[in-house]
Amino acid sequence: MRVSTRGLVLIYRSEGHEVAALSGVDLDIEAGEMVGLLGPSGSGKSTLLSLLAGLFRPSAGKVFVGPHELSSATPRELDALRAREVSLMLQGAVRNLLPYFTPIENVRFAQGAARVVRGDVPSPEEVVAGVGLGDDAHRPLAELSPGHLQLAALAVSMATTPGLLLADEPTSQLDHEARDLVLERMALVNREFGTTIVLVTHDPDVAATLPRTITIRDGRVGGEGRSGEEYAVVTPDGFLPLPGHVRENLLPGTLVRFHLEDGNYLLLPESSEQPSEGRHRA
Repeated sequence: MRVSTRGLVLIYRSEGHEVAALSGVDLDIEAGEMVGLLGPSGSGKSTLLSLLAGLFRPSAGKVFVGPHELSSATPRELDALRAREVSLMLQGAVRNLLPYFTPIENVRFAQGAARVVRGDVPSPEEVVAGVGLGDDAHRPLAELSPGHLQLAALAVSMATTPGLLLADEPTSQLDHEARDLVLERMALVNREFGTTIVLVTHDPDVAATLPRTITIRDGRVGGEGRSGEEYAVVTPDGFLPLPGHVRENLLPGTLVRFHLEDGNYLLLPESSEQPSEGRHRA
């Protein structure tokens, strides 16, 4: 399922003041991609995830999920979308699970609304097998390891085989072994079901495993990562957020010139005495 946003803005009030959580996000994620949302705390990552799930209405701009434009959808249409096409995995495995049910019972319960809306959901046994829970499918949640609890949460999120899975910090508070297991199974879901996955993470080791990352800074898209390379993204209004490693070397207020040399643009801080000093390729 393809996802895109155009000029996405969300403003909320805090202590009598208006705060912009998102300040014009333009984003395109193709169907079947697995993408990580990165950025410091408070940058707007989880807010963006909630907007993609249709939980919030944007203050301005548009959100497209497949053929649906969410900012103009009715509450009933949004409920139906979440019942059959879009799934949100909350941070913390237990927030996605009913504690008195086994994993397979949790999946069966999660399929209830989808059975009414569309009726063609897979069996709970297929879902838990698809995320690799195996014999743990019928065990009480209290007996599961943190990694397998997260797999149970993943199974619940995939109960209706959605076209889009939105996951908020799915590997937080897991050790390295459990983290890698969950990422492996999420990648398997992405490949086998063709589900588009957008996950929020603050862990650079998690980000390094993903084919594409999008960095949110100050409520805007501040950069992209592709195959280990970090890129700045020029916004439609010509704004160019600098990658973090460049910003660390340029103090706020620094004047920067753009110089074209051999087909490459060079960023030349005004303090540089020679064009060869203080260069950053763009």
